[in-house]
Amino acid sequence: MPAKRLLALDVMRGLTIALMIMVNTPGSWSYVYAPLLHSKWNGCTPTDLVFPFFLFIVGVSMWFSFKKFNNGITKNALFKVVKRALIMFLLGVFLNGFPLFDFENLRYLGVLQRIAIAYLIGALLCMQFNYKQILVAFGIILIGYWGLLYFSVTEGPYDLATNLVRKIDLLLLGEQHIYSGFGLPFDPEGLLSAIPSVGTLLMGYFTGRFIERSSNTMKAIKKLLSIGAIATSIGWVWNFVFPINKALWTSSYVLYTGGLAMVFLAVLLWFIDVKGFKKWSTPFIHFGTNPLAIYMFSGIYVLTISYLIKITTASGEVISGYNYLYSEVFVPIAGNMNGSLLFAITHIIFFWLITYVLYIKKIFIKI
Repeated sequence: MPAKRLLALDVMRGLTIALMIMVNTPGSWSYVYAPLLHSKWNGCTPTDLVFPFFLFIVGVSMWFSFKKFNNGITKNALFKVVKRALIMFLLGVFLNGFPLFDFENLRYLGVLQRIAIAYLIGALLCMQFNYKQILVAFGIILIGYWGLLYFSVTEGPYDLATNLVRKIDLLLLGEQHIYSGFGLPFDPEGLLSAIPSVGTLLMGYFTGRFIERSSNTMKAIKKLLSIGAIATSIGWVWNFVFPINKALWTSSYVLYTGGLAMVFLAVLLWFIDVKGFKKWSTPFIHFGTNPLAIYMFSGIYVLTISYLIKITTASGEVISGYNYLYSEVFVPIAGNMNGSLLFAITHIIFFWLITYVLYIKKIFIKI
Protein backbone atom coordinates (compact mmCIF):
# COMPACT_ATOMS: atom_id res chain seq x y z
CA MET A 1 0.00 0.00 0.00
CA PRO A 2 1.44 3.42 -0.86
CA ALA A 3 3.14 5.18 2.04
CA LYS A 4 0.85 7.82 3.54
CA ARG A 5 -0.22 9.04 6.95
CA LEU A 6 -2.72 6.62 8.44
CA LEU A 7 -5.76 8.72 9.29
CA ALA A 8 -7.40 5.67 10.85
CA LEU A 9 -4.45 5.31 13.24
CA ASP A 10 -4.75 8.95 14.30
CA VAL A 11 -8.46 8.42 14.93
CA MET A 12 -7.81 5.24 16.92
CA ARG A 13 -5.26 7.12 19.02
CA GLY A 14 -7.73 9.93 19.64
CA LEU A 15 -10.56 7.53 20.53
CA THR A 16 -8.25 5.78 22.97
CA ILE A 17 -7.27 9.05 24.64
CA ALA A 18 -10.93 10.12 24.88
CA LEU A 19 -11.90 6.80 26.49
CA MET A 20 -8.91 7.10 28.83
CA ILE A 21 -10.23 10.46 30.04
CA MET A 22 -13.70 8.99 30.51
CA VAL A 23 -12.55 6.04 32.63
CA ASN A 24 -10.03 8.11 34.62
CA THR A 25 -12.35 11.03 35.39
CA PRO A 26 -15.71 9.91 36.77
CA GLY A 27 -17.49 12.32 39.06
CA SER A 28 -17.35 9.72 41.80
CA TRP A 29 -15.70 6.30 41.89
CA SER A 30 -18.71 5.13 43.89
CA TYR A 31 -20.95 5.69 40.87
CA VAL A 32 -19.45 4.22 37.71
CA TYR A 33 -21.11 1.94 35.16
CA ALA A 34 -19.46 -1.50 35.09
CA PRO A 35 -17.97 -1.29 31.55
CA LEU A 36 -16.09 1.84 32.65
CA LEU A 37 -14.30 0.00 35.46
CA HIS A 38 -11.30 -2.31 35.26
CA SER A 39 -11.78 -5.98 36.00
CA LYS A 40 -11.20 -6.61 39.69
CA TRP A 41 -8.61 -9.26 38.76
CA ASN A 42 -9.06 -11.80 35.94
CA GLY A 43 -11.15 -10.85 32.92
CA CYS A 44 -11.34 -7.95 30.48
CA THR A 45 -13.78 -5.04 30.36
CA PRO A 46 -13.82 -2.29 27.69
CA THR A 47 -11.77 -0.20 30.14
CA ASP A 48 -9.06 -2.88 30.14
CA LEU A 49 -8.58 -2.27 26.41
CA VAL A 50 -7.51 1.35 26.75
CA PHE A 51 -3.90 0.85 27.84
CA PRO A 52 -3.03 -2.04 25.48
CA PHE A 53 -4.65 -0.21 22.58
CA PHE A 54 -2.40 2.77 23.24
CA LEU A 55 0.72 0.59 23.41
CA PHE A 56 -0.42 -1.14 20.22
CA ILE A 57 -0.68 2.27 18.52
CA VAL A 58 2.86 3.12 19.67
CA GLY A 59 4.00 -0.09 18.01
CA VAL A 60 2.25 0.69 14.70
CA SER A 61 3.90 4.10 14.64
CA MET A 62 7.26 2.49 15.38
CA TRP A 63 7.09 0.44 12.19
CA PHE A 64 6.89 3.58 10.08
CA SER A 65 9.54 5.35 12.16
CA PHE A 66 12.06 2.52 12.52
CA LYS A 67 11.89 0.72 9.18
CA LYS A 68 14.79 2.87 8.00
CA PHE A 69 17.15 1.27 10.54
CA ASN A 70 18.62 -1.43 8.33
CA ASN A 71 22.07 -1.37 9.90
CA GLY A 72 21.08 -2.11 13.47
CA ILE A 73 21.39 0.16 16.48
CA THR A 74 23.52 3.24 15.90
CA LYS A 75 24.89 5.55 18.57
CA ASN A 76 22.64 8.39 17.46
CA ALA A 77 19.52 6.21 17.33
CA LEU A 78 20.28 4.70 20.74
CA PHE A 79 20.66 8.16 22.25
CA LYS A 80 17.30 9.30 20.87
CA VAL A 81 15.47 6.20 22.06
CA VAL A 82 16.98 6.25 25.56
CA LYS A 83 16.37 9.99 25.88
CA ARG A 84 12.72 9.66 24.88
CA ALA A 85 12.15 6.72 27.22
CA LEU A 86 13.84 8.49 30.13
CA ILE A 87 11.83 11.69 29.67
CA MET A 88 8.60 9.69 29.51
CA PHE A 89 9.53 7.72 32.63
CA LEU A 90 10.37 10.88 34.59
CA LEU A 91 7.13 12.55 33.50
CA GLY A 92 5.28 9.57 34.92
CA VAL A 93 7.14 9.82 38.23
CA PHE A 94 6.36 13.55 38.31
CA LEU A 95 2.63 12.83 37.89
CA ASN A 96 2.78 10.27 40.70
CA GLY A 97 4.29 12.87 43.02
CA PHE A 98 2.27 15.94 42.04
CA PRO A 99 1.25 18.08 43.89
CA LEU A 100 2.38 16.92 47.35
CA PHE A 101 5.69 15.23 46.41
CA ASP A 102 5.82 12.87 49.38
CA PHE A 103 9.10 11.22 48.38
CA GLU A 104 9.02 8.73 51.25
CA ASN A 105 5.89 7.16 49.76
CA LEU A 106 6.34 8.07 46.10
CA ARG A 107 5.15 5.42 43.66
CA TYR A 108 7.90 4.83 41.12
CA LEU A 109 5.92 2.98 38.45
CA GLY A 110 2.83 3.88 36.44
CA VAL A 111 1.30 4.21 32.98
CA LEU A 112 3.91 6.48 31.37
CA GLN A 113 6.68 4.45 33.03
CA ARG A 114 5.23 1.26 31.52
CA ILE A 115 5.09 2.87 28.07
CA ALA A 116 8.69 4.09 28.48
CA ILE A 117 10.01 0.63 29.38
CA ALA A 118 8.05 -1.13 26.63
CA TYR A 119 9.11 1.51 24.10
CA LEU A 120 12.79 1.22 25.05
CA ILE A 121 12.92 -2.57 24.86
CA GLY A 122 10.69 -2.74 21.78
CA ALA A 123 12.65 -0.05 19.95
CA LEU A 124 15.95 -1.81 20.53
CA LEU A 125 14.51 -5.12 19.31
CA CYS A 126 12.98 -3.55 16.20
CA MET A 127 16.14 -1.64 15.27
CA GLN A 128 18.52 -4.54 15.81
CA PHE A 129 16.66 -7.59 14.45
CA ASN A 130 14.77 -8.53 11.29
CA TYR A 131 11.10 -9.45 11.12
CA LYS A 132 11.55 -13.21 11.64
CA GLN A 133 13.89 -12.67 14.58
CA ILE A 134 11.41 -10.26 16.17
CA LEU A 135 8.66 -12.86 15.73
CA VAL A 136 10.83 -15.37 17.60
CA ALA A 137 11.47 -12.80 20.35
CA PHE A 138 7.71 -12.20 20.55
CA GLY A 139 7.07 -15.89 21.09
CA ILE A 140 9.84 -16.19 23.67
CA ILE A 141 8.44 -13.20 25.59
CA LEU A 142 4.92 -14.65 25.79
CA ILE A 143 5.81 -18.27 26.54
CA GLY A 144 8.75 -17.35 28.76
CA TYR A 145 6.62 -15.03 30.89
CA TRP A 146 4.01 -17.76 31.32
CA GLY A 147 6.65 -20.24 32.44
CA LEU A 148 8.31 -17.71 34.72
CA LEU A 149 5.08 -16.96 36.58
CA TYR A 150 3.91 -20.57 36.71
CA PHE A 151 7.13 -22.15 37.99
CA SER A 152 8.14 -19.30 40.32
CA VAL A 153 5.78 -20.20 43.15
CA THR A 154 4.33 -23.46 44.39
CA GLU A 155 0.83 -22.12 45.04
CA GLY A 156 -1.25 -19.37 43.44
CA PRO A 157 1.12 -18.24 40.65
CA TYR A 158 -1.56 -15.90 39.25
CA ASP A 159 -3.08 -14.78 42.55
CA LEU A 160 -2.84 -11.23 43.86
CA ALA A 161 -0.84 -11.95 47.01
CA THR A 162 1.54 -14.62 45.73
CA ASN A 163 2.49 -13.78 42.12
CA LEU A 164 6.12 -13.22 41.11
CA VAL A 165 5.46 -9.70 39.78
CA ARG A 166 4.50 -8.52 43.25
CA LYS A 167 7.41 -10.31 44.91
CA ILE A 168 9.98 -8.67 42.62
CA ASP A 169 8.51 -5.19 43.11
CA LEU A 170 8.46 -5.63 46.89
CA LEU A 171 12.07 -6.79 46.82
CA LEU A 172 13.41 -4.06 44.54
CA LEU A 173 11.15 -1.08 45.30
CA GLY A 174 9.72 -1.63 48.77
CA GLU A 175 6.02 -1.64 49.63
CA GLN A 176 5.89 2.13 50.33
CA HIS A 177 6.71 2.81 46.66
CA ILE A 178 4.13 0.42 45.20
CA TYR A 179 0.49 0.98 44.25
CA SER A 180 -1.86 -0.07 47.06
CA GLY A 181 -5.25 0.21 45.37
CA PHE A 182 -5.79 -3.56 45.42
CA GLY A 183 -5.90 -3.62 49.20
CA LEU A 184 -2.27 -4.63 49.58
CA PRO A 185 0.95 -3.47 47.89
CA PHE A 186 0.82 -4.64 44.26
CA ASP A 187 1.69 -2.59 41.21
CA PRO A 188 -0.35 -3.22 38.03
CA GLU A 189 2.53 -1.59 36.14
CA GLY A 190 5.16 -3.77 37.80
CA LEU A 191 8.72 -4.23 36.60
CA LEU A 192 8.40 -7.87 35.52
CA SER A 193 5.01 -7.40 33.85
CA ALA A 194 6.56 -4.68 31.69
CA ILE A 195 8.22 -7.49 29.70
CA PRO A 196 5.01 -8.95 28.20
CA SER A 197 3.77 -5.41 27.53
CA VAL A 198 6.57 -5.30 24.95
CA GLY A 199 4.58 -8.03 23.20
CA THR A 200 1.60 -5.69 22.90
CA LEU A 201 3.81 -3.05 21.33
CA LEU A 202 5.27 -5.63 18.92
CA MET A 203 1.78 -6.63 17.78
CA GLY A 204 1.34 -3.03 16.73
CA TYR A 205 4.72 -3.12 14.99
CA PHE A 206 3.68 -6.23 13.04
CA THR A 207 0.41 -4.48 12.15
CA GLY A 208 2.25 -1.51 10.66
CA ARG A 209 4.22 -3.96 8.52
CA PHE A 210 1.05 -5.77 7.40
CA ILE A 211 -0.58 -2.50 6.36
CA GLU A 212 2.36 -1.09 4.43
CA ARG A 213 3.16 -4.35 2.64
CA SER A 214 -0.42 -4.93 1.49
CA SER A 215 -1.03 -3.93 -2.11
CA ASN A 216 -4.24 -2.07 -1.27
CA THR A 217 -6.37 -1.05 1.71
CA MET A 218 -8.90 -3.87 1.38
CA LYS A 219 -6.18 -6.51 1.46
CA ALA A 220 -4.71 -4.86 4.56
CA ILE A 221 -8.15 -4.87 6.19
CA LYS A 222 -8.74 -8.55 5.42
CA LYS A 223 -5.31 -9.47 6.75
CA LEU A 224 -5.83 -7.53 9.97
CA LEU A 225 -9.31 -9.01 10.47
CA SER A 226 -8.10 -12.59 10.00
CA ILE A 227 -4.90 -12.29 12.05
CA GLY A 228 -6.67 -10.25 14.72
CA ALA A 229 -9.44 -12.84 15.03
CA ILE A 230 -6.89 -15.65 15.31
CA ALA A 231 -4.86 -13.80 17.96
CA THR A 232 -7.99 -12.96 19.97
CA SER A 233 -9.15 -16.58 19.80
CA ILE A 234 -5.78 -17.93 20.92
CA GLY A 235 -5.77 -15.46 23.81
CA TRP A 236 -9.28 -16.53 24.80
CA VAL A 237 -8.38 -20.25 24.74
CA TRP A 238 -5.09 -19.63 26.58
CA ASN A 239 -7.14 -17.85 29.23
CA PHE A 240 -8.33 -21.23 30.56
CA VAL A 241 -4.81 -22.06 31.77
CA PHE A 242 -3.20 -18.60 31.92
CA PRO A 243 -5.98 -16.13 32.84
CA ILE A 244 -6.54 -12.93 30.90
CA ASN A 245 -5.38 -10.38 33.47
CA LYS A 246 -4.46 -6.74 32.88
CA ALA A 247 -2.79 -6.25 36.26
CA LEU A 248 -0.33 -9.09 35.51
CA TRP A 249 -0.36 -8.26 31.76
CA THR A 250 -0.55 -11.98 31.06
CA SER A 251 0.41 -13.43 27.71
CA SER A 252 -3.23 -14.39 27.03
CA TYR A 253 -4.13 -10.74 27.69
CA VAL A 254 -1.47 -9.62 25.18
CA LEU A 255 -2.92 -11.78 22.40
CA TYR A 256 -6.56 -11.14 23.28
CA THR A 257 -6.29 -7.34 23.44
CA GLY A 258 -3.74 -7.11 20.61
CA GLY A 259 -6.03 -9.12 18.37
CA LEU A 260 -8.97 -6.86 19.22
CA ALA A 261 -6.80 -3.82 18.46
CA MET A 262 -6.03 -5.25 15.00
CA VAL A 263 -9.73 -5.83 14.34
CA PHE A 264 -10.65 -2.34 15.59
CA LEU A 265 -8.03 -0.69 13.38
CA ALA A 266 -9.26 -2.74 10.41
CA VAL A 267 -12.82 -1.51 11.02
CA LEU A 268 -11.61 2.10 11.18
CA LEU A 269 -9.65 1.62 7.94
CA TRP A 270 -12.81 0.33 6.29
CA PHE A 271 -15.00 3.19 7.56
CA ILE A 272 -12.50 5.97 6.88
CA ASP A 273 -10.42 4.87 3.91
CA VAL A 274 -12.80 2.60 2.00
CA LYS A 275 -16.22 4.13 2.75
CA GLY A 276 -14.94 7.67 3.22
CA PHE A 277 -16.81 8.36 6.48
CA LYS A 278 -14.39 10.93 7.89
CA LYS A 279 -16.29 13.92 9.27
CA TRP A 280 -17.26 12.19 12.54
CA SER A 281 -13.60 11.50 13.28
CA THR A 282 -12.35 15.11 13.31
CA PRO A 283 -12.44 15.61 17.13
CA PHE A 284 -10.53 12.37 17.63
CA ILE A 285 -7.87 13.48 15.16
CA HIS A 286 -7.40 16.54 17.36
CA PHE A 287 -7.02 14.30 20.41
CA GLY A 288 -4.63 12.01 18.58
CA THR A 289 -2.18 14.72 17.52
CA ASN A 290 -1.21 15.66 21.10
CA PRO A 291 -1.68 12.47 23.15
CA LEU A 292 1.18 12.94 25.61
CA ALA A 293 0.35 16.61 26.23
CA ILE A 294 -3.32 15.94 26.94
CA TYR A 295 -2.48 12.95 29.16
CA MET A 296 -0.13 15.08 31.25
CA PHE A 297 -2.49 18.05 31.36
CA SER A 298 -5.51 15.94 32.33
CA GLY A 299 -3.51 14.31 35.12
CA ILE A 300 -2.20 17.62 36.48
CA TYR A 301 -5.65 19.20 36.19
CA VAL A 302 -7.38 16.41 38.15
CA LEU A 303 -4.68 16.38 40.85
CA THR A 304 -4.81 20.18 41.14
CA ILE A 305 -8.56 20.46 41.66
CA SER A 306 -8.49 17.41 43.94
CA TYR A 307 -5.68 18.49 46.28
CA LEU A 308 -5.00 22.20 45.87
CA ILE A 309 -8.46 23.71 45.40
CA LYS A 310 -10.83 23.70 48.39
CA ILE A 311 -14.37 25.12 48.31
CA THR A 312 -16.84 25.71 51.11
CA THR A 313 -20.36 24.48 50.34
CA ALA A 314 -23.57 26.21 51.38
CA SER A 315 -23.73 23.90 54.41
CA GLY A 316 -20.27 25.01 55.52
CA GLU A 317 -18.47 21.80 54.53
CA VAL A 318 -15.02 22.24 52.96
CA ILE A 319 -14.51 19.88 50.00
CA SER A 320 -12.14 19.60 47.08
CA GLY A 321 -12.80 21.39 43.80
CA TYR A 322 -13.27 17.99 42.15
CA ASN A 323 -15.94 16.88 44.63
CA TYR A 324 -17.60 20.29 44.48
CA LEU A 325 -18.02 20.09 40.69
CA TYR A 326 -19.54 16.64 40.97
CA SER A 327 -21.83 17.11 43.97
CA GLU A 328 -22.90 20.71 43.44
CA VAL A 329 -23.05 20.93 39.64
CA PHE A 330 -23.52 17.51 38.04
CA VAL A 331 -25.50 15.57 40.68
CA PRO A 332 -28.32 18.17 40.73
CA ILE A 333 -28.54 17.90 36.93
CA ALA A 334 -28.43 14.14 36.44
CA GLY A 335 -28.27 12.32 39.77
CA ASN A 336 -25.42 10.29 41.21
CA MET A 337 -24.74 7.68 38.52
CA ASN A 338 -25.53 9.71 35.40
CA GLY A 339 -24.06 12.81 37.01
CA SER A 340 -20.79 10.93 37.40
CA LEU A 341 -20.93 9.93 33.73
CA LEU A 342 -21.85 13.45 32.63
CA PHE A 343 -18.90 14.77 34.65
CA ALA A 344 -16.57 12.49 32.64
CA ILE A 345 -18.14 13.36 29.28
CA THR A 346 -17.94 17.09 30.05
CA HIS A 347 -14.24 16.73 30.76
CA ILE A 348 -13.73 14.93 27.45
CA ILE A 349 -15.25 17.97 25.74
CA PHE A 350 -13.15 20.32 27.88
CA PHE A 351 -9.90 18.55 27.03
CA TRP A 352 -10.92 18.29 23.37
CA LEU A 353 -11.26 22.08 23.21
CA ILE A 354 -7.65 22.33 24.39
CA THR A 355 -6.45 19.86 21.73
CA TYR A 356 -8.50 21.74 19.13
CA VAL A 357 -6.76 25.02 19.95
CA LEU A 358 -3.36 23.29 19.80
CA TYR A 359 -4.29 21.72 16.46
CA ILE A 360 -5.48 25.01 14.95
CA LYS A 361 -2.28 26.73 16.08
CA LYS A 362 -0.24 23.78 14.74
CA ILE A 363 1.29 23.12 18.15
CA PHE A 364 2.25 19.45 18.41
CA ILE A 365 4.05 18.58 21.64
CA LYS A 366 6.32 15.56 21.28
CA ILE A 367 9.40 14.13 22.92
